[in-house]
Amino acid sequence: MPLSEHEQRLLDQIERALIAEDPKFASTVRAGRLRRPTRRRRLQGLSLFLLGLVLLVVGVAVRSIWLSNVPVVSVVGFLVMLAGAVLAVTSIGAGKKAPNKGAEPDRNRFGGKMEERFRRRFEQE
Repeated sequence: MPLSEHEQRLLDQIERALIAEDPKFASTVRAGRLRRPTRRRRLQGLSLFLLGLVLLVVGVAVRSIWLSNVPVVSVVGFLVMLAGAVLAVTSIGAGKKAPNKGAEPDRNRFGGKMEERFRRRFEQE
């Protein structure tokens, strides 16, 4: 949803104040764009998840590698599975295109109607 002129002016004013107050932080934030996750990252997450699953099963199945009646390999396997799942899940939306910022809202849908009412309310003030 594009910003109104008033909101854009406020945002520009805040940005100028931030740059004047702390230029080093402003340049760091401006340069630190997040990279979009890729298919490669999803595959890495999936392989890490599968490796963790194998470690989990092997740790439970082989009692000779337990340490003080604790399946340490299984615990490590679970943590590896968790890390793989987080890696894969955080990259799910990577293939989707960003919405067109100049597009008009769909006024036939509920969200579009609510957005239109919101805009009218703030334009009147």
